[in-house]
Amino acid sequence: MNTIYSFLPKSIENHILTIPPAERLGMEEIRVRIGRPLEVFINGRSIFFPFIVSKEDGNQLLNKISQYSVYTMEEELKRGYITVQGGHRIGLAGRVILQDSKVKAIRDVASFNIRIAKEQIGIANSFIPYLYDKGKWHHTMIIGPPQTGKTTLLRDIARLISSEEENSLLKPAKVGIVDERSEIAGCLDGIPQMTFGPRIDVLDACPKAEGMMMMIRSMSPDVLIVDEVGRKEDEEAILEAVNAGIQLIMTTHGSNLDEVKKRPMLSRMIKMGIFERYIELNRKKGPGTVTAIRNGQGQLLMDEMKVK
Repeated sequence: MNTIYSFLPKSIENHILTIPPAERLGMEEIRVRIGRPLEVFINGRSIFFPFIVSKEDGNQLLNKISQYSVYTMEEELKRGYITVQGGHRIGLAGRVILQDSKVKAIRDVASFNIRIAKEQIGIANSFIPYLYDKGKWHHTMIIGPPQTGKTTLLRDIARLISSEEENSLLKPAKVGIVDERSEIAGCLDGIPQMTFGPRIDVLDACPKAEGMMMMIRSMSPDVLIVDEVGRKEDEEAILEAVNAGIQLIMTTHGSNLDEVKKRPMLSRMIKMGIFERYIELNRKKGPGTVTAIRNGQGQLLMDEMKVK
């Protein structure tokens, strides 16, 4: 959290520090909206402060996260978010500038969503018997609505695969991460800020479909890790990876496998039998609640277990 405090305006930081230390550990988001009350999400619960964010607060925040050089961050502004040291991601909203009907940048930033990156090292350990067998990781799809811990679980799986210290029965493998939103590895200047083993290669801020093809052709990964798959252009790259003998572990939005089957692109791949494991998540007992692990045929292997 020290990284986040370092760029928050003092007026906002002072209000955050009124939250008891034990509760601050559960912070997920800090919402800063000019002209509106400061909002903080703690363990899924929204808290509004009796403090109205000023335009000066917004300008200070933007200057600090851009290191007083907003114009050097054109690409980040075009994407609508900035990743800072520690892997924290700050979403931006405001007046959009278009060029040839495409977003060129965001000007007059009026809203900031500071998403606090958290590592939960070891949360994937319990699932090794379901995801790994005879020296090979299963093609796996992690399913869940927003803020259910999909990326946190995916990150720890990547750490396990690329490391050999967790379990002597695991055969370490080369891992390629295509991190379109800089959330999985939390790269800063191309260097992952999260904890992984030594066999990790990351394509940061790269479109998924293009990035998967680049990884396949240039880095020869054993396992490919991708977040939030679901667009039509992802399909070709996924099939290319499967045909190249690369194992896939990815996330997608959805409440459960039945809901995901209603999405045309994902439905086609499910019917092709590409995926061997499905992990379903929700927030029933907090972020990271695993409600089911299913095999490739959708049959239940495990249910109702909280990730620890």
